[in-house]
Amino acid sequence: MPIIPVVRCSAIQRSLAFYTGVLDFHCVGVWPGPADPAFSILTRDGAELHLSSHAGDGVCGQSITVLVEDVDTLFATFRTRGLDPSARPDSPIHQGPTDQTWGTREFCADDPDGNRICFTRR
Repeated sequence: MPIIPVVRCSAIQRSLAFYTGVLDFHCVGVWPGPADPAFSILTRDGAELHLSSHAGDGVCGQSITVLVEDVDTLFATFRTRGLDPSARPDSPIHQGPTDQTWGTREFCADDPDGNRICFTRR
């Protein structure tokens, strides 16, 4: 049973640029079109994520975990694509991959609306 998160955004085009240009998601489509409010389906490695700028679709400030194999290479790749962790200087998990006491290695990135995406290797 797939569970698909809907991530609330304030500007669909700005969010699409971040998710596709920096975080390597693929945009399947945007409905009803590129202007807000709109809804978009994104995919990455066989998983799906939805973006919505519709007022009733959640709130900004969510946290989502994406399971990956190689967090170190992924972080380095995202940095070359414009991921800038400087807004969170006191958060080690935003500065680079971190080994957690619960056995994962992960890093987080905040989208333009403050939604946190954590890339995690178990």
